[in-house]
Amino acid sequence: MSFLTLIAIAVGLAMDAFAVSVGVGLKLCQVNWRQTFRLGFHFGLFQALMPVLGWLAGRTIAGYVEAGAYWIAFVLLAAIGGRMIWESFHGGEERAAVVADPTKGLSLVVLSVATSIDALAVGVSLAMLEVGIWWPSVVIGIVAGTLTVVGLHVGCRLGAVFGRRMETVGGVILILIGIRIVVENFGG
Repeated sequence: MSFLTLIAIAVGLAMDAFAVSVGVGLKLCQVNWRQTFRLGFHFGLFQALMPVLGWLAGRTIAGYVEAGAYWIAFVLLAAIGGRMIWESFHGGEERAAVVADPTKGLSLVVLSVATSIDALAVGVSLAMLEVGIWWPSVVIGIVAGTLTVVGLHVGCRLGAVFGRRMETVGGVILILIGIRIVVENFGG
C-alpha cells in the first residue's frame, strides 16, 4: 500500500472524528488545553486501535464483526446526538454552568468508539488483503487525532459566533453521521 493511499484512507476515516469534534466544540463553547488533549488523544488512540482489532478479527471472524458494527456506531451516535439536541432546548443559563463535558468519562469513550467503527472495518479489509497493520494504524491515529483537535476548535469558534443553539446542530450532525454509516454499509 502506498503512503498516499494510506493518507487518503486515514483522512477518510478521520472525517467522522472531525465532524463529531466540531459538534463537541459547539457544545463546550470554550475549550481548554486539557479538553483538546483528551479528545484528540482518545479519538486518535481509538482510531489507531480499531484497525488492529479489525485486522485481528479479519484473520478469524470477519463476517461476524462487520455485520453489527455499523448498527452499534449508529446507536451510540444517535444517543449522544439526541441528548445534545434535548439539552439545547431544555434549561437556560443555569444549565450552561453545569453542562456535561463530553471530553470526560463515559461520553468520551462512547464518542471514541462510535467514531472509530469504520476503522474496525478497514482493519478487517487490510487483513483480507494481507497488508501489515502497524504502520497504517499509527498513521490513521495521528491523522484522526490532528483533525479532531482542528474540529474541536472550529466548533468552539462557531459556537461562540452563533450561540448555544449551535448545540442542536452538533446533535443533528452526530445523528446524521450515524445514519450515513448505516446507509453506506447496509448493502454490504
